[in-house]
Amino acid sequence: MSSTSGTPEIQVRGLHKSFGDNEVLRGIDLEIGRGEVVCVIGPSGSGKSTLLRCVNLLEEPTKGQVFVGGTEVTHPDVDIDAVRRRIGMVFQQFNLFPHLSVTENLALPQRRVLGRDKAQAAKVAADNLRRVGLSEKADAYPSSLSGGQQQRVAIARALAMGPEVMLFDEPTSALDPELVGDVLAVMRMLANEGMTMMVVTHEMTFAREVADRVVFMDDGVIVEDGTPEQVIGNPAHERTRHFLSRLLDPAMADVEEISDQVGKGE
Repeated sequence: MSSTSGTPEIQVRGLHKSFGDNEVLRGIDLEIGRGEVVCVIGPSGSGKSTLLRCVNLLEEPTKGQVFVGGTEVTHPDVDIDAVRRRIGMVFQQFNLFPHLSVTENLALPQRRVLGRDKAQAAKVAADNLRRVGLSEKADAYPSSLSGGQQQRVAIARALAMGPEVMLFDEPTSALDPELVGDVLAVMRMLANEGMTMMVVTHEMTFAREVADRVVFMDDGVIVEDGTPEQVIGNPAHERTRHFLSRLLDPAMADVEEISDQVGKGE
């Protein structure tokens, strides 16, 4: 998977992000090499998704720098639209156009953003539907697809734009458990093809098997950054151990959450 060399594909330096008085990111430094798969894990509210959204400036950092492919995304004169063409983003929700067929959902962004003609956009759409195993759904509409199929269409739509980097924000969190596997299989395929990927996820099996590195965040900072064997298999910090124990024992997590709420008078 990993074939890093030269300039990092993603570079984050001294990143801070505040929403009013709430400082969500508190000085993040992170590098992701070309062809590297990095999974970002951590509790809700730790800043994982905010960090991901800062990479393509969906959230504007309060302070710090972000570089993608050597271009500073945070520079005031950057052509952010040009940078975003190199970055594919897949969200928790699928954000497909319900009134368009699957093929049209893939073709429309290509035609509007990349200027491809109808035939070319349709061919690229077909190629990428094949990659995610959904060629037979080319003429279907989103309402007829399962959640897992819709998410695979969303991945294919991002791939049709020819990105150099793929960002995934909890791509399986809105899916029923039985639908998760097909989406993760597509992501494994991309990792094996050498796609640079930054994945915010709670899927520890995926992180352990596919990631080159795992980053654990809590309270707006990176607590641990290492191989899956280091961070998941043998975490060095108590905060990481506590998070993983709650994740692997949901019943205990529910008890602790109730206790926290009672303690706060909620």
